[in-house]
Amino acid sequence: APHDPILKDDRIAGISSAIQVIPDFPKPGIMFQDITTLLLDTKAFKDTVDLFVERYKDKNITVVAGVEARGFIFGPPIALAIGAKFVPMRKPKKLPGEVISEEYSLEYGTDKMEMHVGAVQASDRALVVDDLIATGGTLTAAIRLLERVGV
Repeated sequence: APHDPILKDDRIAGISSAIQVIPDFPKPGIMFQDITTLLLDTKAFKDTVDLFVERYKDKNITVVAGVEARGFIFGPPIALAIGAKFVPMRKPKKLPGEVISEEYSLEYGTDKMEMHVGAVQASDRALVVDDLIATGGTLTAAIRLLERVGV
């Protein structure tokens, strides 16, 4: 949103400068946003989590769903800080229990996103944490999984 106060937050510049950009990775033309350098900067890492917490702490969120794999890094500290449970959204055959799955399209072919059956209830209100949006396939699949169980 153009009038979003978060965009004027002084912490954004520090976070942005802590993310290393790797050109042509994993293939030519891609400007890869490497957040591993942000994780080495304790202030930038904390500021990133704090910005999410400040935005979502009063929104009655009961579950934070983290999309594999970077959603696993940022999702749990956000969930703990806002008093919500954390639910991992994973690629096929990674979760040990009974799962529901949602197929999504890739640039070539398809993949699936899975979540444990019973991890969320229809009364839950979710925040989905993913690291970036390329095609939007994983994020859309995560949202569809949650919506299918009434979240």
